[in-house]
This record gives sequence, C-alpha cells and structure tokens, in this order.
Amino acid sequence: MLLFFLLGLLVHVVFFASIFDIYLTSPLVHGMTPHWTPLPPPAKRLVLFVADGLRADTLFKLDEDGNPRAPFIRNVMMHEGSWGVSHTRVPTESRPGHVALIAGFYEDVSAVAKGWKENPVEFDSLFNESKYTWSWGSPDILPMFAKGASGDHVYTHSYAAEREDFGAQDARKLDTWVFDHVKEFFRAAPANQPLFSKINEEKIVFFLHLLGIDTNGHAHRPSSREYKDNIKTVDDGVKEMVSVFQQFYGNDGKTAFIFTSDHGMTDWGSHGAGHPSETLTPLVAWGAGIKHPQKVSTQEYDDAFLKEWKLENWKRLDVNQADIAPLMASLIGVPFPLNSVGTLPVAYLNHTDLFKAESMFTNAVQILEQFKVKMAQKKEVTLSFLFTPFKSLSDSKQYNILRKARSYIKREKYEKVVSLCKELIHLSLKGLSYYHTYDRVFLGINVVIGFVGWTSYASLLIIKSHSNLTRSTRKEAQKPSRLLPCSFVAIGILVAFFLLLQACPWTYYVYCLLPVPIWYAVLREFQVVQDLAASLSAFPRSRLAGSLVAFTVAIEVLVLSFFYRRVLTAGLVAFAIWPFFTPLWTRAKVTSLSWTAFSLLLAVFPLMPVVGRQSDLSLVMSAGLLILLLSLVVVTFLIKRKESVFREEILVHILQVLSTVLAMLVVSGTHSSLLRKQGLPLANQMVSWAILASSLLVPLLSPTNLFQRLFSIFLSLMPTYLLLSTGYEALFPLVLSCLMFVWIHLEQETLQQSGISCKQKLTTIEFSYNTDIAQFRQLYLDDLRRAFFLVFFLVTAFFGTGNIASINSFDLTSVYCFLTVFSPFLMGALMMWKILIPFVLVMCAFEAVQLTTQLSSKSLFLIVLVISDIMALHFFFLVKDSGSWLDIGTSISHYVIVMSMTIFLVFLNGLAQLLTTKKLRWLGSPKSHLI
Repeated sequence: MLLFFLLGLLVHVVFFASIFDIYLTSPLVHGMTPHWTPLPPPAKRLVLFVADGLRADTLFKLDEDGNPRAPFIRNVMMHEGSWGVSHTRVPTESRPGHVALIAGFYEDVSAVAKGWKENPVEFDSLFNESKYTWSWGSPDILPMFAKGASGDHVYTHSYAAEREDFGAQDARKLDTWVFDHVKEFFRAAPANQPLFSKINEEKIVFFLHLLGIDTNGHAHRPSSREYKDNIKTVDDGVKEMVSVFQQFYGNDGKTAFIFTSDHGMTDWGSHGAGHPSETLTPLVAWGAGIKHPQKVSTQEYDDAFLKEWKLENWKRLDVNQADIAPLMASLIGVPFPLNSVGTLPVAYLNHTDLFKAESMFTNAVQILEQFKVKMAQKKEVTLSFLFTPFKSLSDSKQYNILRKARSYIKREKYEKVVSLCKELIHLSLKGLSYYHTYDRVFLGINVVIGFVGWTSYASLLIIKSHSNLTRSTRKEAQKPSRLLPCSFVAIGILVAFFLLLQACPWTYYVYCLLPVPIWYAVLREFQVVQDLAASLSAFPRSRLAGSLVAFTVAIEVLVLSFFYRRVLTAGLVAFAIWPFFTPLWTRAKVTSLSWTAFSLLLAVFPLMPVVGRQSDLSLVMSAGLLILLLSLVVVTFLIKRKESVFREEILVHILQVLSTVLAMLVVSGTHSSLLRKQGLPLANQMVSWAILASSLLVPLLSPTNLFQRLFSIFLSLMPTYLLLSTGYEALFPLVLSCLMFVWIHLEQETLQQSGISCKQKLTTIEFSYNTDIAQFRQLYLDDLRRAFFLVFFLVTAFFGTGNIASINSFDLTSVYCFLTVFSPFLMGALMMWKILIPFVLVMCAFEAVQLTTQLSSKSLFLIVLVISDIMALHFFFLVKDSGSWLDIGTSISHYVIVMSMTIFLVFLNGLAQLLTTKKLRWLGSPKSHLI
C-alpha cells in the first residue's frame, strides 16, 4: 500500500506540473536582431516616473472638495501633454508590471518561483537598449533590469530593503529618498566630468521608482488619508523633478516625461488579480515628442470614468501596458526591446507623419521577426508531414504587407501605413500565440488519458481490496498472458521513438509515457471490472441510478463552490436538515440538533465578504474570549467526570490558555502600535514567533485520548490563527471545530444504526490505537457519504472565508504581528499556514471519524483521492486561455488548487496522524501523579 501512495504522489506531482508546460510556459524567443526608426527622434532623454500601486481613479478623481489630488499632474493633462488609462494584465504585481512597462512583454509566470526578484530568463529592455540609464528606488525592482542588461550602462541607486516597512511611521520617506537622491545626483554632476559627459549624451533614460503609495496602500488601504497624502507628495516631487531636469538641461525642449503605475490596488489593499481597481492605471505623458492636450466634445468609452473624473472634454488615449515600451523607445530613438509585444500608440506622438509611419513600420517588423523565429523553432522540432503552419500569415502575405507599407510611405499615404502595420502586428501576435500553444492539445490529451487511467485504477483498487462487491463472483486467478505486457512495452517504445524524432523536451516523455504503465495496471484488473458488472446487475436499477445521480450532483456541487462561495452555504444548509430525514433524529436528538445548529452557523461564513476587505479587531478579541471560555468549560468537565487528569496535563492546558491570552494581547498591542505609526514592537514579534513555533509541539504533550487530544490540537493552533486574523475569520475555525466534534459523534451514531458493533465509547478511545482495522469490515455506501463530507469540509475550509483562488484574498495586514518589513516568501508562508490551519483541524477530525467508525483510513482516503481527481479533471477541462485575464487566471488557479489539495492530502494526513498519535513526555515527570 505504501508503494501505491508513493506512486500516487508521483503521478499527481506530474499532473500538477503539466499545467506549467501546457499553459504557463515562457513566451520569450531569442535570436532576433534590433530594429529602430531611421529618422531623428524628438527627444534626447526620457524620464520615467512609476508610482507603484497607484490606481487610475484615485489619481484622476477630484477629492471631496472638488480639488485634484495631484494638481501638477492634472495641470499637465490639461495644458501640456496627453493622458489615458493603461490596462495591465494578470498578475498585477510589481515585477510583471515593470517588465511590461520597460521590456514590453507580459511577464513569464515562472518568475513567481523566484519571488519576482531574479531573472528566470534573459530578456531585452528599454534600459538595455539605451545608451545609459540611471535609476533610483526599490531594491526589489531596479536590479533585475541591471542584471538583464548587456555591458555596464545601467546604474542603480537603491535604499536598504529594511526601509520597506509596512508598519513604519511614514512610508512617504521611500519617495522623498528618491527625490532627494536625484537632486543630489544633478547637484554633484558638474563636478564629475565623466558623469557630466554621460548625462549629456542622447538616448538616455532616468527611472524613478516610487514605492511609497504601494506601501501605504498595503498598510492603510487606498481610501486612507496616508495613501491620498502620499499621492500629493509624489505630485510635489514630480513637479520638483521636472524643474530640476529643465534647469539642468537649460530648457532645451528635448526631455520627454512619462508618469504611470505598474498596477493598482483593491479597496482592501491587495493586488495580484484582475479587479479593475488593479488593472486600470494612469498614464500621463508630456514633453518632447508628446502631443499636447486635445479638446473634444464627445468620447467613445463604455465606462463612466470621464464624467466621474470631470475630464469629458480632454481626449483620453487608452493603451495596453506593454504599449508604453515602444512609445518610450520611439521618443528617444533606441531599438524596440526585442521581446516587446506592445503596439506603438501613435496618438501620443507629436512629430511628423513620416516619423509616425516609420516608427509603426519598425514596430511591425520587430514583432514579425519574433513570429518568424518562433515558427522556425517549432518547424525545426516537428516532423514535416505533421507541421501545420499559421495560415493567416503566410510568407507571401508577410511580403505583400511589407511591400505595400513601403509603397505607401513613398507615396506619403502615412495613415494607410499605420493601419497596415497594425494589421500585421495583430496577425503576428496571433501567430506567436498559435506557435506558443502549438503542443497544447497534444499534451492535454496525454494528461487526460493518464488522469482517467489513474482514477480508474484507484477506483478498481477500492473495489478489489476494500469492498465485498466482487467477493461472491471472484474466480480463481488465471495465469497472466504475456501479450498484454508485451503490447504495452511496444506502445511505450513507439511513443518514445516518436518524441525522439521531434526532439521534444524531457517533460514530454513523462506526460506521454506515464499513461502507458497506468493503463497496463488498469487492464490487468479486467477481472475486477467483470466481477463488478456482475455484482451491480443484481442491484435494483432505480437505486443504482439514484446513487449515480446523487454522486454526480455531489461532485458538481463541489466544483461549483469554487466559482460561487454561496454554494457552500446551500450545501451546509442541506447538511443541517439531513438528520431529520434519517433515524438519527429519533436515536440522538441532542447530537442532531447540535449538528444542525453548527452547520447553519458555519453556513453564514461563505455569505460574508472576502477576508481582508473589512478589518474588525473586536471580532478577533471575541474569538479569543470564546476560546478561553470553551477551555474553562472543557477542563471543568474533565475534572467533574474524574478523568485521569495528570499534573502535566493541567500544565499543558495552562500553557495553551496562556498562549491564547498572549495572542490576544499581541494582536491588540500591535494594532495600537501600528495606528500610532510606531511600528511592530520587538517583544510582540518575539512572542508571535514563539507561539507559532510551539503550536505543533504542545499538543504532543497532551494525552492521546480522542477527546483530549483533539481539543489540545485546537487550543494550540488557535492562538496562531488569532495572530494571523484581522476580522470575522477568527471565528471560523472555532465554529468549524465545534462542527467537526459533533461530526465525530454523529458518525458513531450512524455506525450503530447500521448494525455494526461499536464497542468503545468516545471517552475511552485512544488515538494510539492506530492499527489498520480494515479487517473489521469492508466499505459500505455510507462510507461514500463520509468521504464526501470530508472533501466538502476541506473545500469549506479553503473557501469559507475567502476565494483564495484569487490572490486578492491575501491581506498583508494579517501577518503584521510577525513582520512588517516586505518579505514575499516569508509573508506568503505565514498566510499559507493560516490557510492550512482549518485543513489540519478537519483532517484530525477525519482521523477520529475513521477510528470511531472502525474503518481503515486507507480505504476512506482512496475514496477522497478519487473524488478529488474527478474534480481536478473537471477543472483541467475548464482551464481557459482566452477571454478576460481574470477568467484565465481564475481557471488556472482552480486546477492548481485542486491538484495541490490532492497532493497536500497526503502531507496533511501524515501531519494529522502525527498530531493525534504521538506523545511526548515531560522531562523528569512521573507517569501517573493524579491531582
């Protein structure tokens, strides 16, 4: 059985990894040559301001008094330059946004594995193509463009990472640091002749990365005074910087300015997904080569922003975020970044029509060359008779479009050139996408075949080893034929040879060859399939059909809950009324009523807003008080029953109660300190980490009695959960744990009702009794319900307080008791542990259920595995690569979540067994000193 679980883990890791090869591969190609406009550019230098985390609506909308929050930027929009909304893509994080702005392509998602800090692949950028670039700002952003640059012409000036403190007194200092250092840079330049010579060259870039707004947004939310005051600070700083540049260069009119943002931010202070507040960012451009404001009477936009922002009469020019890179390259006359997929927004340019046409032509040739390289690479590794070219952009069509464009330029029909080049860019991008996804169907079919095979094999193993469906008709094992293994060996050799001919990556061999042994194992159990069919033929068809329909509906409910959290509420309401339709109501009224009450109480949570949108410290304190009250009641109950309560057990309870009290004090103290902008107190931080470190050790000191050990696990994990909570979610594991306790009692009642002897009472069951009790009984249909309950509770634990398929549900304020200095991996690990705590509570309850129902955990676990795999197969088919970026990202994350859940079930099962069965002894403590 151990071999099966190891094999299952390997198979699921492969299926999980397949999504990255099928949907999340790098879009970059290499081998292109640089292209630039042959005409003199309008600007000698470019100044790029990126206000990290700035929302378009917050910048453009007037304040409560009808005044602009950024007077200087507003004045530029109305009197000096052009403006619009820059539309970002998912993920709306800092690194992907800056890569789109500066390199012109949408980030390779594999970069998330390195925390968006390092370059997983080499890419070209505007900074690399410039003669010199000077940058100031965050140490998380600047180095990646310097490391990706050839030679030594990109200079970075960063503050210490410790300055990125969400609990700091004033995050605006991050921006004033940049402004101060830029002023000092130009003040010292005349005395440094080599530097002075460089900054008077052409084709140079100055990059000012302003992180204060993003930091204040995370710490205080975008509606806060701090966030809005920071916008005013940035506006004043930009105004001062413009004056510094103009004075230094003697108002030569050769400086172009771009002001934008990498991403926006939700109302609850997060970003990373596709909410409009994140994907709509401001773009304001002015200076050399930029068109002046245009007064218009009407504008064609579906949204109501223009009226809301009081900008109906100033022409709005929207762009995609990647379009800004070719715009900046055109302004200073450097080659377009090689991997840029942006389309030059010619409406922003204030230059000759010839320059616009030539720039657009260069843009089209640059993207077309990427298409050619991508096509050549795919053609090289595909057998000629299997290769299907992208028909919409054949070689002849490419030639005709380029020839026509050149002809129109000679005949001065510049508008037609722009239109023709946009068509070529559109086709080239479609072609790039076509070749980028060329193997997607082939790989998908192989993964699905493997998926179906594995699920079939797991189902057959359940029927063969853990049920009596085949026992009555099982025949004597026949000597296996050699034809079957030889056939599958031949198939494997043919598949490997086919992949070898096409020079496929090694991962393709894994995806294509894995189904071969899986289906061999399935077909070896063909006798089981025959026996099962014979057994089912004896069942009444109506009952069989009803069971099949019920199972299908149950699976679909689980799938729908990923899209609509309210489905969980409907499911919990159905759970609540379930006992009234069974004999349970007459046998165990108190247990049934408790089940109903806690099911209805838990059903409230999926109706609540996603965690992070509203903080309420009073609810966290209330949860802590309820835990203390519950602890007091339980200890009193144990003493009254005259249980074997040892001195060390009382010490464990005291330690756990003390942890809860300390957690409440730390949450309250940290919240007050941050409100006073005094940062995170060191004592609070140390206590928080100590509570976290002890949360998995303290339960091991408690007795292995079922009730006491479960309560000890709950009481040890809750202080950590309180430290990571910001509002109503602190009550969620409390209600969930109460329901899990009632579930254990309820399942014991259903077992007795089924006529299966249950000799032990709950108060006498020990978790240390951990032998495999599969020999006691086989699986029954009621065990399918138990497995479904487990999966449903796991999904409820996952989505009960938020849709964590979206990174929007992550609220950085939840980790402020542990750290406030930005650290993506550590913060992510803490938030992941917060998500896993309800999982651990459910899995520990599951351990108790399988123990009390006299059923092997292996058999129930196999059923859960099959249910999870069927769900995962659903989501594999539901993965999208078209439509809105929110839909695409959500569909992929759903599959990743279900596959992660399947993999983590193995880990969580082991962790639950460790927490419930292992016992640590106090050093030097006697074993049986009664109180």
